[in-house]
Formats: sequence, C-alpha cells, structure tokens
Amino acid sequence: MTYRPLPNEVTIKPSLIEGLGLFATIDLKKGHEFGITHVENKEFEDGYIRTPLGAFFNHSESPNCECYVDGKYLKLRTLKEIKAEEEITVKYWLY
Repeated sequence: MTYRPLPNEVTIKPSLIEGLGLFATIDLKKGHEFGITHVENKEFEDGYIRTPLGAFFNHSESPNCECYVDGKYLKLRTLKEIKAEEEITVKYWLY
C-alpha cells in the first residue's frame, strides 16, 4: 500500500479565491467524509498541525464543507452536494 496525502476525490489546482485550492474530482453527496485535516498538537501555535488535506482548502462565508472536531482531530465533510471541478471551501474558525 502506498501513502496518499489526499483522498482520490480531491485534487489541488489554481483557485479564483486565493492561490491554490482543493477541488472535487467527482460529484460528492452531502455528508461525504474526506478525512483528517488537522491533528491536535499543543507544540504548535494554534494547537494543531495540518495534514495535506487541511493545507489547501480556502475560506468562504458560504462554504460547501466544514471542519469539525472529532477527539484530537479536525475532519472535513461536505455540507451540501458538490459537483466535480467545484472548489472545496470552509468557513475558517481555527486561525
């Protein structure tokens, strides 16, 4: 088995919001779970270390995804259906 820093259903591309962004590669249903975006670690300034999945999504005041706390992890899931090629956005609250 080979380590994959991102799940197959997302990729990184230039964003119209800012720099690079995270984009869906397939249509996704509401409630789709992507995985872990941050791991709790008090040695870091904000108390978390980002994973590759957490490093590229951009902020939106009307996001299509959310980061939520699950124990010592922050995880990413969709808030609504997302079409292939649509940018993954989250309302920032950690930083």
